[in-house]
Amino acid sequence: MDLQGFGHLLISGAWVTLQLALCSLAVGLVFGLLGASAKVSSSKTLRAIGNGYTLFVRGMPELLLVLTIFFGSSVVLMAIASQFGYDEYIELSPFVAGVTALSIAFGAYATEVFRSALQEIPKGQKEAAVALGMTQYQTFIRVTLPQVWRIALPGLGNLFLVLLKDTALVSVIGLNELMRQAAVAVGYTKEPFTFYLAAACVYLLLTSISMAGLYYLERFANRGYQGARS
Repeated sequence: MDLQGFGHLLISGAWVTLQLALCSLAVGLVFGLLGASAKVSSSKTLRAIGNGYTLFVRGMPELLLVLTIFFGSSVVLMAIASQFGYDEYIELSPFVAGVTALSIAFGAYATEVFRSALQEIPKGQKEAAVALGMTQYQTFIRVTLPQVWRIALPGLGNLFLVLLKDTALVSVIGLNELMRQAAVAVGYTKEPFTFYLAAACVYLLLTSISMAGLYYLERFANRGYQGARS
């Protein structure tokens, strides 16, 4: 496959795509844990917030969310800055806007994965932790969270694979990730099949590496558990 000197663009775009996906994953996991904790909370207010978060975000196309965050944030930031006498134009960088939008979207779906995992943990374990004198925080960190990761990991892995491909949506706001770099190469060479096929191969490579990593993560998370069950 002749990339006509544009191979370095695809490599740099793939690196940006990977950074975008990993940053969105890290922030999205926090959103997911917070959302799931809210949905299983005894507080009606927190449950309403958690339900509203997942309902609103999962009902909105990711592309619309990316555009709303990128352009809407400028309006909000300028309104805040004007209160302090600052009247210059302000906007989020495409990378920050992309991470924010993808994290919110990932977190909404991860909320349901975490919620299901939280409900799988027997209540007796939490009661035993309280009987041993653990605080609610200690129970969550030492008893609940390690088991949540093991149960939720397959679902989170699937969501990450979707997230990795959704990074292509951020190209519409000017981020030089893989799809945008491929489009730049197509614009110069007029060979869309070559460069979009090359981009597809790069996505396939990233996905394959991610799947292999998730396989070993699942084996690590389940170490000793399967043997104990048998």
